Amino acid sequence: MNYSSINKKILIFIPAYNVEKELFSVFRRIPKKIFKNKNIKILIINDNSTDNTNKETIKIKRKFKLPIIVHRSNKNLGYGGVQKFAFNYAIKKNYDFTIMLHGDGQYRPESLPKIIDAYNNEENDAVFGSRMMSYKSALKGGMPFYKFLGNIFLTFVQNLILGSNMSEFHSGYRSYKVSRLKKINFKKKSNYYHFDTEMVIEFLDKKFKILEIPQPTFYGNEESHLKSIPYGLNVLWVTFKSKFDKK
Repeated sequence: MNYSSINKKILIFIPAYNVEKELFSVFRRIPKKIFKNKNIKILIINDNSTDNTNKETIKIKRKFKLPIIVHRSNKNLGYGGVQKFAFNYAIKKNYDFTIMLHGDGQYRPESLPKIIDAYNNEENDAVFGSRMMSYKSALKGGMPFYKFLGNIFLTFVQNLILGSNMSEFHSGYRSYKVSRLKKINFKKKSNYYHFDTEMVIEFLDKKFKILEIPQPTFYGNEESHLKSIPYGLNVLWVTFKSKFDKK
């Protein structure tokens, strides 16, 4: 792929909450070839971190000669709230695509070129990196077994309710076509982790095309802020509710 010939505006946004130990490594691993496209920018959203994440962003801006924008929130927006901020930013600045790359290194920065390349097919409205297209890979990447089973169960139930065929509803490696985001009232969605499920439901309901690509994952020493049981209950509730709302 000749990235210098791409004229689409792409916003890679990085939710950054207490990721002082991982953020530099994430930037070091981002394939620099994609920045041959001068229309690709990185937006770091420091979600009111209480550690030294802000110092790390300053260090990163000095070290990496990349088009980096930093937004430092004065309150915690939450996982969904950070995405809302990024989507509003992308719409306001007339970007064509957004890609969310987590700041804790759980999802491979090396996969960014594959996600960008997927938009060569203009039929793709969203591109997700799925860890569950290969169960073996998910476990090999260190996914805790209870999360592995929970992911399979929730995805099975959600597919059953929604009549869909997603391999995974719960990957955080997500990319959206901005023109499609404009057609969704994402501002009314949750500020918490089940925001992702609400977005998938909207895309499925509007028959927008979601492409899933295989994505290995890595579970290291990062601290998870997601509580599995409340998350699972919220996911099931919004999925069931979406079915009732259509009646």
